[in-house]
Amino acid sequence: MNGTPAPGTTGGTARVIVVGSGPTGLLLAGDLAAAGIPVTVLEKRPHRISNLSRAFVLHARALEQLDARGLADELEAVGRPITRLNLFDGLTLDLGALPSRFNHVLVLPQYEVEKVLERRAVEAGVDFRHDHEVTGLTQDADGVTVHVRGGEDLRAAYVVGTDGMRSVVREAVGLPFPGRSAIRSVVLADVLLAEKPATLLTAAAVGDAFAFLAPFDDGYYRVICWHRGRDVPDHEPVDLDEVKEITRLALGRDYGMHDARWMSRFHSDERQAPSYRVGRVFLAGDAAHVHTPAGGQGMNTGLQDAANLSWKLAAVLHGHAAPELLDTYQSERHPVGRTVLRSSGAIVRLAMAKGWQLPVRAALATALDHLAPARRKAVGQITGIGYRYPAPRGAHRLTGTRVPDLATAGGGRLYEALRGGRFVLITQGPYDPGTERADRLTVARWASDRRTTVLVRPDGYVAWAGEDAQAPDVEKALATHVG
Repeated sequence: MNGTPAPGTTGGTARVIVVGSGPTGLLLAGDLAAAGIPVTVLEKRPHRISNLSRAFVLHARALEQLDARGLADELEAVGRPITRLNLFDGLTLDLGALPSRFNHVLVLPQYEVEKVLERRAVEAGVDFRHDHEVTGLTQDADGVTVHVRGGEDLRAAYVVGTDGMRSVVREAVGLPFPGRSAIRSVVLADVLLAEKPATLLTAAAVGDAFAFLAPFDDGYYRVICWHRGRDVPDHEPVDLDEVKEITRLALGRDYGMHDARWMSRFHSDERQAPSYRVGRVFLAGDAAHVHTPAGGQGMNTGLQDAANLSWKLAAVLHGHAAPELLDTYQSERHPVGRTVLRSSGAIVRLAMAKGWQLPVRAALATALDHLAPARRKAVGQITGIGYRYPAPRGAHRLTGTRVPDLATAGGGRLYEALRGGRFVLITQGPYDPGTERADRLTVARWASDRRTTVLVRPDGYVAWAGEDAQAPDVEKALATHVG
C-alpha cells in the first residue's frame, strides 16, 4: 500500500512505535508492516523467545484472526486441540458445535505463538530493537517522542504500548490502572512428571487449593497452583515440596513431580485502564487490562486488541480514513476488556467457592447445563466469538457482528480473502472495485443464492450490510468505510 505520510513524520522515521514484543505487539507490528507502514518495536529484553509464559491456549476467535494472516494452520499442526472445557460441579462446555472453523481450544505454549508472529513481522520488515528500555515519552500535535535509556530519542506519528501490566507507556501518559489483586501468592513451576495426567489440561479446586497442569512440547509441564491460606510476598522463594503439596490437595496426587527447572511466585490482578488512548498513544493487551488466568483469555484478548487497532492505524496513516476512526478502538475494545475481566474473575470465584457459596455454584452449573442461551453466551465470551461491536442507529442487524469463515464462490473462504489486511465485499451481483481501491478491497461472491451484500472489515467484523443492495448504496458504503 502507498499513501501520503502522516503529519509530523519524515522518510526513514518510524510512523508507529510499538513498545513491547509479546504476542499483542508482534501481531500489531506485523500487520502495520504488511500494510506498508514503517514500524519499530522497542523491547527492553535481549532477543529471545521466553518460555516463562503463563498463556497456554488459543481460543476460536484468536485462531480466526491468525487464519486471516495465514498462520493458524501452522499453529494447529503444533498444538493439540480439545473440544470440551471442564469448569466446576461437573459442568462441561462442549465446543464441538461452535460456529467456527476452529471448534476447539488449541493447547500450546505462548512461545509457539510468538515464534510465528515474530517471523511474520521480520519478513514484513519490522525494525526490532532489543535491549531498548523505554523510560518515558512526550507528545504534541504532530507526533510522539519516545525516550530510551542510554540511547537517542525516537519519533513517530503514533505509539502503542503493549508492554504489560507494569506498562511504562501507560504511566508516561498519566493513566491510572484501577483494580485489585484477585489472587495472591500464585505458584508457578516447570516440572517433569513420573505419571502422565489423563487429560491434556488438568485443573481442579478442592477446599482452599487450586492447581492447573499444562504440557510443554519438550516433556515438561507447567504447574500453576494456589492455596487460599498461603498469602506471602512474590519475592518469597518457592520449593518443589510446596508445589507438590498444593497440587495434591487440589488434584489428589502430585503425579511424581521432579526436576523442576524453574519456579516462581506471582499475584494475579484485576485491573483496567479507563481509556485505551491518550492523544497519539494507545494501549493494548496487558498494558490496557489484566485479569485472572481463568478461561485462558489473556493472550487471546490482547491479540484481538491488536487486530482491531492495526487496520485502523494503517487506514489513517495512508490517508484512507479520517483520524476519528481511531476513536472506535476505545468504544469497541474497552467494553470487551471489561467483560473479560468480570467473566474470568467469576470463574475463579466460583471454582474456589466454599460454604454457602457451594449451592449457588451448583445451581449456576445446572442452569448453564440446561439453558442453551446461557450456555451459548458463556461459550461465546470465553472463546471470543460472541462479542459484537456497537453499530450506528438504523444500521443493518449484521453491522458490528463477527463474520464466520464463510464459503465463497469458486471454493474460496472468507478468511483467506481477508489476508493482506483488505476489506472484503461479499455480494451476488457484479462489482468492479476499480484500480483506486484494488489495494484495500477484495470482492467475493456468495457460494449460495444469498442476496445480502456484506462489507467485512479487515478484522472480520461487518462494517455495512444491505438486502438486495443497489450499486449506489454499495458505492456509498465503500466511500464511507474503505475510502
